Amino acid sequence: MAEKIYVIQKHNASHLHYDLRLEFNGVLKSWAVPKIPPTEKGVKRLAVEVQDHEKSYANFEGEIKEGYGKGTVETWDKGNYDLIEKGDKKIVVNIHGKKLSGEYVLIKTKLGGKENNWLFFKK
Repeated sequence: MAEKIYVIQKHNASHLHYDLRLEFNGVLKSWAVPKIPPTEKGVKRLAVEVQDHEKSYANFEGEIKEGYGKGTVETWDKGNYDLIEKGDKKIVVNIHGKKLSGEYVLIKTKLGGKENNWLFFKK
């Protein structure tokens, strides 16, 4: 069984943020995290679900010259993960990265009344 891709890309667009990407069903499910991702327990981050990306995007670094996402992209952390639990409102994964390592949770929330908002934290 092939390992599932985990990557966080630091994206300096109109606002600096971090794109969390997890491979599911042949695509990278993606969330924009406005602040540096949590490396310790007790730190929760907003993660806004955005459009899926092709798996090849996990290796992208460089400049997006125009349009949506214009700015520079660099890999902040990369590795793989094991899926522990996946539902419509909760995803639990064991991340094997260089900066993030261990069990992490994404919980869908309605913060700000938005349907695509999740909380991302280390368990």
